Amino acid sequence: MKSCKDKSNLSNKKVRKLITWFSAFTIFFLFSLVTVPEVLPSPQVKQDITSESSTLELSLEQCIYKALKNNLNLKAEMLTPEMADKSVALAAEKYIPSFTVSYNDQSTRSASYSFLDASDVVVTKQNDYSIQFNQNIPLGGSFSASLYSYVNDSNRRFQTINPRFGSTLRLNFSQPLLKDFGFKYGRREIIVANYNREISEETFQKVLEETIYAVEVAYWNLVYARENLKVRQQSLRLAQELLEKNKTEIEAGTLPPIELLTAESEVSTRQADILEAQALVKNYEDQLKAVINLAAEMENVKKISIIPTDTPSVEKREITYEEALNVALEKRPDLAALRVDLKSKEFNLGYAKNQLLPDLRLQLSYWSPGISGDQILYQNDNPLTGIIVGKIPGKKSDALRDALAFKYKNWNVGLTLTLPVSSAVTQAAFAQAKLALEQARLKFKNQQQQLDLEISTAVRAVETNYQRALAYKAARELAEKKLEAEQEKFKVGLSTNYLVLQYQRDLANAQTMELKALIDYNVSLANLDRVMGTGREKRHITVVDDD
Repeated sequence: MKSCKDKSNLSNKKVRKLITWFSAFTIFFLFSLVTVPEVLPSPQVKQDITSESSTLELSLEQCIYKALKNNLNLKAEMLTPEMADKSVALAAEKYIPSFTVSYNDQSTRSASYSFLDASDVVVTKQNDYSIQFNQNIPLGGSFSASLYSYVNDSNRRFQTINPRFGSTLRLNFSQPLLKDFGFKYGRREIIVANYNREISEETFQKVLEETIYAVEVAYWNLVYARENLKVRQQSLRLAQELLEKNKTEIEAGTLPPIELLTAESEVSTRQADILEAQALVKNYEDQLKAVINLAAEMENVKKISIIPTDTPSVEKREITYEEALNVALEKRPDLAALRVDLKSKEFNLGYAKNQLLPDLRLQLSYWSPGISGDQILYQNDNPLTGIIVGKIPGKKSDALRDALAFKYKNWNVGLTLTLPVSSAVTQAAFAQAKLALEQARLKFKNQQQQLDLEISTAVRAVETNYQRALAYKAARELAEKKLEAEQEKFKVGLSTNYLVLQYQRDLANAQTMELKALIDYNVSLANLDRVMGTGREKRHITVVDDD
């Protein structure tokens, strides 16, 4: 009886085992029909992002060069210093001498009111011309030299010279002694234009630094996206290999069908990860194309895939906060622009203070007239007889010769003092200039404080990201060893699909984190160069004036 009972228990155990296997297989079959599609290799996994004919390999230096050559924002900003330079040239035109030439010919006719004037109609003809030279002086004054000549012919009675030729050479000098006096204020337009040009040049240098940094960020982000895609593709391949192995073992009857669900679910999840990684590659690729303006050189840029050729650096960069701050104070273009703006505001305050002074001007004149013409001879040398007996011809050149020879010397010295009834406008301008200077000082001080924060943050980020890169490298190496050990245990039946897949996922995450830390480290190095203002120097980029 005992033997029969044992046989009966054994038979019941076999039946329960068969029922369990059958139930699991039925659940798996129904579940696969409803939710799990047939697992096929993704075409994105087997193929590259684009075809080989549409790829473009670029180094970081090449991308920076293309950005400097093609970036529209940089090109637009490059025009600002040129415009400022033209403003300097325009202001300098004030001190370019000018010549004025004029000619006038007129004839007047008027009624005669006396027989002494004319018999009927008084007719006067005159033509004259003048040549004038004008020159502004940097001290605020002006100088002019002019030559005026005329010919006058009239039918008036009792004239002794007709027609009459006249010439006058005149020299004038005017100089302010209080208001507007001095080499600085006399050249105010040029000095202000030069300050504006320096500010625009430093602003352009800042945009240049920002452009270089933007290229580096976009480039390293693309490197990260592409390497992250490779990690995801490798993770998918591992999951697919495990899935194929599970199928083989299920067919051989050494593995229950329920184990297939975990592997297939993980494959689907990693396929979704690849789709996300591919989208990230495209996004960062578009950003890099926009920064370097690749469309300016090539057509159909949407079909071109950029392949970065540089790899992130792991070389440690040693720099202290004090060293970085000293470099930034010397080379930051925005600080240089604020320093120039501060000088400009100080100059404007000095000019506004000068405008409060009275306007006292010294005026000097020196002139030499000359006159000639046809001398009329009257009977008995008496013009009152009205009887003309002859003429002695004169020459125009005689009047000009006397004027140029300073035959008749004349001079004048004068002072003119102008006092305004009210100085409300100039007082307001002076107060405005004081406020503008105070504002510029506050901006400069605020920028120094911001610089202190930026430098400390940038230096700390470099050190932190370097340590992160080392830590994540160690974590990735440990994840690789753990996966290898778990795979060996799985081969001998001491582990499960779940654990192997979990360790695969851990390795992929560790690889991604290590890559992200390396990229962050290189981006932090680029940011440190930016906040110190040394990105141009590091890349050996200089702006050459074509003039």
